[in-house]
Amino acid sequence: MIYLDYAATHPMRPEALDAYAHAAALPGNPASVHAAGQAARERLEEGRSRVAAAFGVDPRTVIANSGGTEGDNHVLLGVARQWQEQRGRPGHLITTPTEHSAVLAPARWLQSKGWDVSFLTPDGQGRYDPAELAGALRSDTALVSIHHANNELGSVQDTATLSGIAAERGVPYHVDAVQAPGVLPVDLPLWGVTFATLSSHKWGGPRGVGFLYIRRGTVLPPVTLGGGQEGGIRPGTQDTAGVYAAGVALTLAEAEREATFTHLSSLRDRFVNAVADIPDLRLNHAPDGSPKVVNVTIPGADGEALLMNLDMLGIAASAGSACSAGTMQPSHVLTAIGLSEPDARSSLRFSFGAATTEAEVDEAAQALAQAAQWSRI
Repeated sequence: MIYLDYAATHPMRPEALDAYAHAAALPGNPASVHAAGQAARERLEEGRSRVAAAFGVDPRTVIANSGGTEGDNHVLLGVARQWQEQRGRPGHLITTPTEHSAVLAPARWLQSKGWDVSFLTPDGQGRYDPAELAGALRSDTALVSIHHANNELGSVQDTATLSGIAAERGVPYHVDAVQAPGVLPVDLPLWGVTFATLSSHKWGGPRGVGFLYIRRGTVLPPVTLGGGQEGGIRPGTQDTAGVYAAGVALTLAEAEREATFTHLSSLRDRFVNAVADIPDLRLNHAPDGSPKVVNVTIPGADGEALLMNLDMLGIAASAGSACSAGTMQPSHVLTAIGLSEPDARSSLRFSFGAATTEAEVDEAAQALAQAAQWSRI
């Protein structure tokens, strides 16, 4: 199997597996005061410190959780609850139609509860105009939530500029930065964001482990109640082994980031050139965005059949859309940038990692050409 679905999850690095096994063998709870508990606490805090160092922040601002979905929900729902408790009424949220569903779902839930939600307008490659954000800000805007790198298009936002516009109006800014680490620089102090969500399995750490950055001086209420772990912001016994392994994986991924970026850029160009002769194929991804992602449309082909045929040919890719009850739903990201529903259903995402080889990319391109022939409706 040739694995080209790194945007969905990065295979766990061997070093992270070793780190996980080492920490998982420790018997103590990191909240316990005895020696076994403190040994676990040391591994937990080492993992947290590695993550904080990679992003240039104080470890005390990094909250361990289960991943991007929890972090996104925590920020949107936590900020909204705090706003309503203080003002006694719903407020205004600004986001985009190309966000991950972990942002869109809570945003739409808030909308159903009386919140006013503004969705910025993407260009044809999923990027957003800072001037539109400036014009959308209001006196009752409680939060701006805009991703950094899009998971389907690879589009990269000017997060520092967008965050700065919100800051000028005193509005908190949340960035879903899940797709960036290990490929793109993540400098949270430079960006000036209030909140950032991150997920370990995107950089070769374990699945089910993530981090929420909360800028110092910012109050975010918990959305679950219980113990005092993570400063009471995210109660529950921490995954010591997961946090430690995540930190080990991130240290390695960031050390290799520039080389990875160059390698992925070469692979992306090679793949794009290799599939250029497939009849009617169109490219959707941002050519100046993250080199991790290539998104293609083959009009007239059935996306589900394309995926199945590729799988039979030994290629693991993604539709960039959700499969629900056996029916391919059009990608909300692709329809937001102007693709028709049929074309969105005929689209695939290939995403590369540092371990991807030129030979694998060449074979995947040949397989796509074959799958396209088989999958025409």
